[in-house]
Amino acid sequence: MKCCEIIEKLEALSPTAYAEEWDNIGLLAGRRDKEVETIYIALDATDEVIADAAACRADMLLTHHPLIFKKLGRIDAEDFIGRRIYRLIRNDISYYAMHTNFDVMGMADAAADELSLADRRVLSVTFEDDISKEGCGRVGRLARRMSVSDCAQLVKERFRVPNVRVFGEPGDIVETAAVMPGSGGDYIKDALAAGADVMITGDVSHHEGIDAVAQGLAIIDAGHYGIEKLFIGYMEEYLKRELPRVRICKADIREPFIVI
Repeated sequence: MKCCEIIEKLEALSPTAYAEEWDNIGLLAGRRDKEVETIYIALDATDEVIADAAACRADMLLTHHPLIFKKLGRIDAEDFIGRRIYRLIRNDISYYAMHTNFDVMGMADAAADELSLADRRVLSVTFEDDISKEGCGRVGRLARRMSVSDCAQLVKERFRVPNVRVFGEPGDIVETAAVMPGSGGDYIKDALAAGADVMITGDVSHHEGIDAVAQGLAIIDAGHYGIEKLFIGYMEEYLKRELPRVRICKADIREPFIVI
């Protein structure tokens, strides 16, 4: 199957129109006409991921976070981004990234599904036309009223993370939850406006956390990778269903840091 045909499937799931203007998505390296027998899925195009993709004889690498964000003046193997691009091209691996378009059409509902949120709605509208409003994150009702502590345990179980950071009183009762995969600090105001009691997200700073609590919003920080790693399993299931003849490989689920 050609790379361009696979791209059609990816963009049917998460159309590029939903991506933010600042984002860099799509085919970032490689050939559209390349024949693809094996796809490797990962969250980030790290050195380890690219080496593993090459070892798996992958023809295409699919990640959530784009390797290339800023304009590159040269491809230099002495630079870590240039080194990775060089390895992709040398191994004839076409590289595709689906970032904020997947955040809107894929990640948001997948995260809300993990938490069994009911009556959900978009947390932050980033796309609007005559038919619908779409955007990042979701807000809805938890399956039952629970304490912040119990909600933190739920987040740990559903997103399979070893620990979470909690801003707020463990005994406070929450019912309406906002979930924002990735970095959620900038969306605290949206969670407050939506009437959320608790926000599940990642990368929340000290000041963002304590200021949210002061305004009546508890924060459960499950980490950037902690929530967004669901991209790997989600896309594996989708591609196996849509492209049954294509072999799927994937990166191991492993936090990019350790806590000592």
